[in-house]
Amino acid sequence: MIRMVGSITWPRYNWWYYTDIQGAEHIQTLPESNVLFVSNHQTYFADVTYMFHVIEAAIDGRPNDVYFPSYLKVPKANIYFVAAEETMKSGILPKIMALGGALTVKRTWRKDGEDTARPVDKKDTGKVTQALKEGWVISFPQGTTTPFVPGRKGTAHIIQQTGCTVVPIVIDGFRRAFDKKGLKKKKKGVTLYMDVKAPIRFENDESIDEIMLKVMTEIEQSPEFLKVTETSPDKHRK
Repeated sequence: MIRMVGSITWPRYNWWYYTDIQGAEHIQTLPESNVLFVSNHQTYFADVTYMFHVIEAAIDGRPNDVYFPSYLKVPKANIYFVAAEETMKSGILPKIMALGGALTVKRTWRKDGEDTARPVDKKDTGKVTQALKEGWVISFPQGTTTPFVPGRKGTAHIIQQTGCTVVPIVIDGFRRAFDKKGLKKKKKGVTLYMDVKAPIRFENDESIDEIMLKVMTEIEQSPEFLKVTETSPDKHRK
């Protein structure tokens, strides 16, 4: 399934857009399991599928380069991504993508487009914990494509409970290139930027708030980066 989705999405990233990938060499030294990628989020699907390409290419020996799709021949299969349950049921393509490794969770703060307040489903947390035992997980702490909103503390709880290796990722350009779902092209010729930062580990005595602050700072979504963006909105544009 990863190979099929990768083959479908590879042309759109390489034929219609420019790529600017940095730091993917960090992926090559990661352990086989208990790795959590945390990233900001700009579209429902375009950025996460792009991350799969970057990760698989780095494992195949081509960090920072997704131009040669040979990495799709034998992809690393134990890579999962966290996604809202209702989003992954929103159409045929999302349902197909879900088979490629989605960990569907129920949003505790939003349902059917309306704000709500629901308790965290322990089964959802268990899905992520089990996936970390088996391999790597891609997560979006903010749980939304809206920039600079506070991160959800569930991510910090998982980090604290599992002691996983945390790899921050910063992306840009996807909001300009695609529609909100990330399925339709909005503007060609945009540079798709991705910076894979060095892995970070947390001390056992760090609080949930301290973990969350560090995560949000690393993915450049803390308040200090909002001020930078307001003065220089095209930070990563080329």
